[in-house]
Amino acid sequence: MMIFSNDENNLNYIAIPGDKQHQNTTNHDNLQPVAKVDLLQAIIESFVDGVLIVSPQGKLIHANEYARAICRQLMTKATANDVIPEEVWQICQSLIESSELFTTEKIILESEIQPKPTMKLRLRVRWLELSANPENFLLVTVEDCNQYSKSIAIADAKKYNLTDREIEVWLLRRANLSYKEIANKLYITINTVKKHLQNIYAKQQDINNMNEYNFV
Repeated sequence: MMIFSNDENNLNYIAIPGDKQHQNTTNHDNLQPVAKVDLLQAIIESFVDGVLIVSPQGKLIHANEYARAICRQLMTKATANDVIPEEVWQICQSLIESSELFTTEKIILESEIQPKPTMKLRLRVRWLELSANPENFLLVTVEDCNQYSKSIAIADAKKYNLTDREIEVWLLRRANLSYKEIANKLYITINTVKKHLQNIYAKQQDINNMNEYNFV
């Protein structure tokens, strides 16, 4: 059981094993207080996606490391740390304008952008309402679509027991490259690409059929 409380400085704490202060309020072992804000920041940093908290005025309040890395890639020149990329701010503005029109609706906006040929991002923005703060903020999550496709391709490689060359072909195919583009990157013929993909699809079908048989 986790116990939350406020100290005299109005800081939120969470009780964890090791703190004698909470011996009388829990049946567990000794508990030790840890600042709740530190816990939440650690959770945000652990997210696979980028997370940004933005003010309605366009100021960056907080971003995890992955989001900061993406912002640095989107910026064309050095800027202040609290400035967000124009691509991110545009979808934030869209949410602000939509909220003014639909005041009773909880709106989540999603957009895909491709600022570079090798970068495709999915942005989602919603309002972040904090009871301790009279001003609302915007919560923006940033997903690297290419990285997501790569993760799925790697999972498929293990699941279907693909060869090294099949993995290379499948990674590029999952990244939406054409047969010709895959052939050029791997220095093989288009027919060879097709042959590898046929083998991959056959392995997928075999595994799926086996799973269906076992289920029955």
